[in-house]
Amino acid sequence: MTDSIRQCGVAARAATSRLLKPSGWQIVTGLVAVLIIVPLSVLLLAWLDPAWDIWQHLRETLLATLLFNSLKLIIGVGTGTLLLGVSLAWLTGACDFPGRKIFSWALLLPLAMPTYVLAFVFLGLFDFTGPVQTQLRQWFGNGIWVPDIRSAFGVVIVMSLALYPYVYLLARNAFQTQGKRGLEAAESLGCTPVSGFFRVVLPMARPWIAGGATLVLMETMADFGAVSIFNFDTFTTAIYKAWFGFFSLPAAAQLSSLLVVLVFIFILIEQRMRSRMRFSQSRITARAERIDLHGWKRYAATGYALSVLLIAFLLPALQLLIWTLNIFSEEFDKRYIELLGHSLGLGLAAALLITSVALLLAYAGRRHRDRLTSNLVRLATLGYALPGTVLAVGIFIPLAGLDNLLIDTARSLFGIELPPLLQGTIAVMLIAYLVRFMAAGFKPIDSAMHRVTGNIDEASRLMGLRGLRLLTKIHLPMLRGGLLTALTLVFVDVMKEMPITLMTRPFGWDTLAVKIFELTSEGEWERAALPSLTLLLTGLIPIVLLMRGADK
Repeated sequence: MTDSIRQCGVAARAATSRLLKPSGWQIVTGLVAVLIIVPLSVLLLAWLDPAWDIWQHLRETLLATLLFNSLKLIIGVGTGTLLLGVSLAWLTGACDFPGRKIFSWALLLPLAMPTYVLAFVFLGLFDFTGPVQTQLRQWFGNGIWVPDIRSAFGVVIVMSLALYPYVYLLARNAFQTQGKRGLEAAESLGCTPVSGFFRVVLPMARPWIAGGATLVLMETMADFGAVSIFNFDTFTTAIYKAWFGFFSLPAAAQLSSLLVVLVFIFILIEQRMRSRMRFSQSRITARAERIDLHGWKRYAATGYALSVLLIAFLLPALQLLIWTLNIFSEEFDKRYIELLGHSLGLGLAAALLITSVALLLAYAGRRHRDRLTSNLVRLATLGYALPGTVLAVGIFIPLAGLDNLLIDTARSLFGIELPPLLQGTIAVMLIAYLVRFMAAGFKPIDSAMHRVTGNIDEASRLMGLRGLRLLTKIHLPMLRGGLLTALTLVFVDVMKEMPITLMTRPFGWDTLAVKIFELTSEGEWERAALPSLTLLLTGLIPIVLLMRGADK
């Protein structure tokens, strides 16, 4: 008994010592976590001084619409992506039909197209004056009814087509290991093929489907570009209007805090639902025997997969190419090269910064496996769940306050009138990117870090390698693949990112994404095609990486 008490006391003193004397790696992790804590705190503290006049205006004119539109998007896009993603995942993962090997990776291609690009291409194609409706009126007369693309229905269709690959990619991995065994087991218990699919096969894949659906709904709540192009008011567009329309940062911060609350409520619900799930697999296998479709079902499966690919990627990409060829000689000038240089420079700078910090986080998590470090790492990578508009507001306010403090201090102490040091600089953008895309850089590096065994570390320490020398001499060469993946993913994400760049960029510092926003705001679809095609080609890079693991 005495020994047990003594051991508990020793453990308590050791834990207290770690808290009072954290290591350098824990300090680094804590500083990165602060980048998440500060903007969230600023947004919540904004309620200490509510912008009552603006809130009165919003309550009377817009608040109910924001809530209703956000609910429609969540339900509509969630349903659409589940229908498309799960059905296509089942066909390519568990069935065999003509073209399956091609569709298994080709159906990922819509991931390369930013949602806001697909949005304006659909408007250009399917609007009243677009080529599709014009041709239909010529064939069937002016009285033909066509759904209005400029509606909630249009936004849901576009975002479902753009985001279904998140569900498809994860669900396909689940169905691919099941093959026809799950369906055969259900049929042996008296189920029909249809009821067996819904009662046995689908529940077995539920964790993967839920993971993909979670990513979809996060992207839906965070989307700014597509909803702004459709003039479909949501919290993200309202935050932008409050800042740049009403010129009220407090109102923008308070709206952002509401969106943060909605996001975290959804995260808690999803985690609670997942914690109640218990799944196991009887044996590990890479692939199972497929269901060979016969007769008309073979061609129906091919036609369905081809139709989705055609509408979600091939037709929009072809339209972008046609528009680009029409205006290439006019738009490919020094201004375009400048925009491209800004986008490439920002993407490269952010990729290097985020990958470097992510490497430090992953190494800190490896060196210190205590609960404090684990929670700090988890907090530091939480920014991916926050919409870009929210981060733009939450980061700009404290940096602007720090800027004003430095200017006032220099004026009062030294009589020097300093210009703004942080506001309107690339540093603000890079900090926002660091918070937003840390998870994209951390996960590939952390996965690669877990493949480095502890025996390697022990052998290296026997040779006198510790700390940074151990990281640079031993770990870095072994992490090359993970580092390259992290650099690529972050680079592409930053290239396509719109709201943070739009809201925090220096004056006159435009990028391809900002140019697309400006042109589409004026209905200049053709002129927006060249920068959009550039981003599309850039977005194909991570798809190529994913294709390496696709079934061929």
